[in-house]
Amino acid sequence: MCGITGGIWTEPGLSVEAATLERMVDVLAHRGPDDSGTYVSEYRVRPGRETMPGVALGHRRLSIIGLATGHQPMANEDESVWVVFNGEIYNFGRLRRRLEGSGHRFRTESDTEVLVHLYEDEGRDMLGHLEGMFSFAVWDARRCQLLLARDRLGQKPLVYRHEPGRLLFASELKSLLEVPGVPRRIDPQALDEYLAYQYVPHPRTILEGIHKLPPAHWALWRDGRLETGCYWRPDFNRVDRRPRQEMADELRKTLTDAVQKRLQSEVPLGAFLSGGVDSTIVVGLMKDLTDEPVRTFSIGFPVAEYDETRYARLAAEQFGTVHEEFRVEPDAVDVLDKLVWHFDEPFADSSAVPTWYVAQLTRQHVTVALTGDGGDELFAGYPRYRAVALASRFDRLPAGLRSVLAGRYWQLLPSSPRQKSIIRRGKRFVEVLRQTPWRRYFDWISIFNEAQRAALYTDEMVGSLPDADPIQFLLLAAARSAGRDPVTQTSLTDLLTYLPCDLMTKVDIASMAHGLECRQPFLDHRVVELAARMPVVYKYRRNRGKRILLETFADLIPRPIRRRRKMGFGVPLDAWFRGPLSGMARAVLLDTRTTARGYFRPETVTALLDDHQSGRFDHSYRLWSLLVLELWQRRWLD
Repeated sequence: MCGITGGIWTEPGLSVEAATLERMVDVLAHRGPDDSGTYVSEYRVRPGRETMPGVALGHRRLSIIGLATGHQPMANEDESVWVVFNGEIYNFGRLRRRLEGSGHRFRTESDTEVLVHLYEDEGRDMLGHLEGMFSFAVWDARRCQLLLARDRLGQKPLVYRHEPGRLLFASELKSLLEVPGVPRRIDPQALDEYLAYQYVPHPRTILEGIHKLPPAHWALWRDGRLETGCYWRPDFNRVDRRPRQEMADELRKTLTDAVQKRLQSEVPLGAFLSGGVDSTIVVGLMKDLTDEPVRTFSIGFPVAEYDETRYARLAAEQFGTVHEEFRVEPDAVDVLDKLVWHFDEPFADSSAVPTWYVAQLTRQHVTVALTGDGGDELFAGYPRYRAVALASRFDRLPAGLRSVLAGRYWQLLPSSPRQKSIIRRGKRFVEVLRQTPWRRYFDWISIFNEAQRAALYTDEMVGSLPDADPIQFLLLAAARSAGRDPVTQTSLTDLLTYLPCDLMTKVDIASMAHGLECRQPFLDHRVVELAARMPVVYKYRRNRGKRILLETFADLIPRPIRRRRKMGFGVPLDAWFRGPLSGMARAVLLDTRTTARGYFRPETVTALLDDHQSGRFDHSYRLWSLLVLELWQRRWLD
């Protein structure tokens, strides 16, 4: 795994100087501690011929395959095509044999060189041939064009800034901020979306003028113009009606093959083992595909509600893994400061904390780790899908009965300050029953819903917002599966939104901060396409998801894991904001430096702090979002 960066320009005054490129590369050193390289082609005006734009490519390398020969930037034989690449191409061996058969000659053993020669043959169409996780840039000197691309599910990041006369790109936003003159202005719409989702959805970033390339997209720069497009768009409205056993057999074969492909490595390899269904299946398949015991890693916390280690231990014992169990007492203040630097944007998913620790400790033993990410979205595993299914049944009731069931008398139930209490969840469910299905779902997943954001914002902040609703990000994704049942449509929408913008961002940044590569077999695009075609009854019934996973891989899943409730991968935020973060949160969020920014009403923030610290209500997720935002501004803007 690696970090990439660079730019292309047609205005001499916007050139990326060698010293600037070095800084852009160096700030990504954590992503690639093993090697670095740069390539620069100066802007040239050739009399009577086409002007050659200036090009700069930079790379930091984490060596996984082709250890001795994978230096980047990498070129073809005549150096007319150059590439910088972050990721893994799992089918590179088959592609290499095909390319060699058509006359291409290889000088290295790395998967990177496949990209160079495949581009020579296929151009932009090369993307449909790749199996893997990737972001890369290809400079084509003959055509004077630069191609950027990102993998289908958004496992690897890519940000860019396009302005008149120049395009800049990088794996992480902090690399672009090393370029003199790149503005650091918050995009109010992105800020509004962040407070709703706990992340900034693509294609925006928190900064005006800098964008994320969405998953499964390419961007082509030529003659100063940037064109973008999507290269993978499976039909999510298609339903495969084959018998369940036939689809289960295909699932077993396809996921096994996906795991096997992700075992390619010339460095030590292991797996995260959380004690949940998905990671247990991955480790079980790894055991059957390797001769040596699998190395597995889990992390535990002293708060029982957030500790899954006993389930991970069960799976490790069943598979005979070499198991490392880490128990940590998170340092809330210290880790928060590190997360703010590495994540570049405000990112308020608190599960980044345990992910950070498990990546840090795992890297002490291996360089590559397989994970179970993606199973919940593909096989309807999140508890919130139960609410979706129940609400969809409510929507089919007569209007009068719906009015009674959603009436105000539900609000007479006693309140609970606990975020995950049954009463709190029940009241939140009923409160939004009268809304449209997607407005309802948006409210359920929002950190600050529409009314709460309105109460939080100053008049100045409200006046800066465009006439745009953050729900549009969900609705655009939901339209891809409009013909499906509510549970399937919601889970596939999460696959296109929550998974790349939250989960994959979290895993990529937290792991690469420590030079650890994570691979996700469930996100093999063949597994995704198969799962998306399955009828909902194969995945979700009797108020429980992952049915076909539990049945297909029953031999790999210990009974206590099959029967357990899903546990979130998180930290005790509620206790932190009444303990180690209480003083810090109040001091930071009510500081004149914070209030002078003009975004939030101090009296609303004060009420959130008072309600939480008195125990009247659990606002920990909202306070975490606000604290992360302010600390991010102090690190990157002030």
